[in-house]
Amino acid sequence: MVWVYIRRERGLRPAVRFSDLSIIKKFKPTFIVRARHVLFILRMAGVGLCIVALARPQKGNTEEEISTEGVDIMLTLDVSTSMKALDFQPQNRLHVAKQRIAEFIRKRSHDRIGLVVFSARSYTKCPLTLDYNVLLQFLEEIRFGEIEDGTAIGTAIATAANRLRNSPAKSKVMILVTDGANNRGEIAPVTAAQAAGELGIKIYTIGVGKAGDVPYPVEYIDRRTGQVVETRVQMIPSDLDEQTLVDIAAASGGQFFRAHNTQELKEIYDRIDALEKTEIKSKSYTSYSEKFYPWVWAGFIALMLELGLAYTRFLRIP
Repeated sequence: MVWVYIRRERGLRPAVRFSDLSIIKKFKPTFIVRARHVLFILRMAGVGLCIVALARPQKGNTEEEISTEGVDIMLTLDVSTSMKALDFQPQNRLHVAKQRIAEFIRKRSHDRIGLVVFSARSYTKCPLTLDYNVLLQFLEEIRFGEIEDGTAIGTAIATAANRLRNSPAKSKVMILVTDGANNRGEIAPVTAAQAAGELGIKIYTIGVGKAGDVPYPVEYIDRRTGQVVETRVQMIPSDLDEQTLVDIAAASGGQFFRAHNTQELKEIYDRIDALEKTEIKSKSYTSYSEKFYPWVWAGFIALMLELGLAYTRFLRIP
């Protein structure tokens, strides 16, 4: 349309012939002459608005009805100093365990997840929640030295089970990560696992660390200042009690996994994620409202305005 208009304007021939145009050239073009292109602009606007109207714009409101048979999961993490071992190089066991747990959390969508940490004692770092951002923040804040050193596996199971026992979820799961043997607490691990099983809680146990001697950072402290003056890596024996973890899983209907390296730990969490899936049923309802009427009216008004001005104020002869 622009090309045709420009070609037509350049190809116009005078309708009235004069022998001398010198007098006419002295007159400046009036506002009407300069504004004659407004008609073409109105026509372009009208056609453009009608094209949009023909595209039939709509606005949709969608409502989604979701019903879930969710899974409540308590993550139970060992933070004893033995988790400083460097057999998951270049990081220690705790750092790698936190990374894998964070990946596991991000894969879930409709499950409530909580976090219990333990060494000589245990406590709930984060109760069951759907706010995964808060949960990930609590996970990131976990450090060594928050609790007296030791490994109280039975106490940790009891703490996590207490958080799950009143859960209305169809499936209740505990994931226990440790690298040591139970040496603290007044509750035997298998006894705690049997009690959890009676409450319908399934426990997946993960033993982390390589067998045999593993590298461990030993800190040398200045007695006068109490500051760490040197850290040396020494080989120490790994004390994972694999049989107890097997018995814990068996007593609650869960499974035992052994992670010797970072990749195996990742694969274990992927397997647990696949085993404990949430059943989600959803129905979507969408209603549309037509939005082309304003575009039709705007285009119609622009074209009528162009037509009216062409035969009145901007009338061209011939």
